[in-house]
Amino acid sequence: MGFSSGGEQCAGWLYLPDGPPKPRPLIVMGHGFGADREMGMDRYARRFAAAGMAALAFDYRHFGASGGEPRQMINIGRQREDWHAAIAYARTVRGIDATRIALWGSSFGGGHVLSVAPDDHYLAAVVAQCPFTSGWSSAMAKGPISLVKTGTVALTDQIIGPIIRRPITARLAGKRHSAALMSAADVPDGYGRLAEESEQYRPKVAARIGMSVLFDAPARRTKDIKAPVFYAVCDNDSVAPAGPTLKAAERTKNAVVKRYPIGHFDIYFDDWFEKAVYDQVEWLTQVLRP
Repeated sequence: MGFSSGGEQCAGWLYLPDGPPKPRPLIVMGHGFGADREMGMDRYARRFAAAGMAALAFDYRHFGASGGEPRQMINIGRQREDWHAAIAYARTVRGIDATRIALWGSSFGGGHVLSVAPDDHYLAAVVAQCPFTSGWSSAMAKGPISLVKTGTVALTDQIIGPIIRRPITARLAGKRHSAALMSAADVPDGYGRLAEESEQYRPKVAARIGMSVLFDAPARRTKDIKAPVFYAVCDNDSVAPAGPTLKAAERTKNAVVKRYPIGHFDIYFDDWFEKAVYDQVEWLTQVLRP
């Protein structure tokens, strides 16, 4: 199934819970930086469905099974338009309670849900998992060597790409000091483990995103979110530092913060996934109760 956004089709998986037909809550789910729905989202969605909640996991335009050219282009504005389109579609799904729509975003998607939620006062809940909240903080975490390398490629793409009518690409994931857009000691293994789950994954994206992401700060909007927000914070996060996220949570009117003594990618797997998804299901079940 899918829905339209900006004249293109966004691909999605719809998970419906077992049991008698009745109006159910639905959780709209989007992934992180350069990621698609095949990279671990199924694990979360199945847990939500098993707990009696529907879920819609979608791919952004230009990625995965969704439409959009050129491929592998991360555009912050367009991805947030995709979130709004997914929410609008979710409210039309048969058997769904349109007053109990929640958002779930991880990493870059976690930043998106914090940015989108203030625009929709009818949302029932928001889950931001290891969310990207400050482009500047994420850039500083890379260190000066990697920052200069990625900045050079990003600026080149921003200037030259439109002229030659094709993006100049950069690697998504790499080790510390590399020219990758995400570069830290735990990135190659952590992001690589997620990427192995997807047949749609491609390791490079249009490099120009490196400039616009630097100035993006979803944390600035959290004070305007009406819905309750669950923050899943990884204390040792090398990609989306925990500090700005904790400050964003302090400015959120109705926030629950769960902290985990792990790195950015650990929350997707094994025992820490089990802990995080248990916490999220428990909280969502409470706040989405009719």
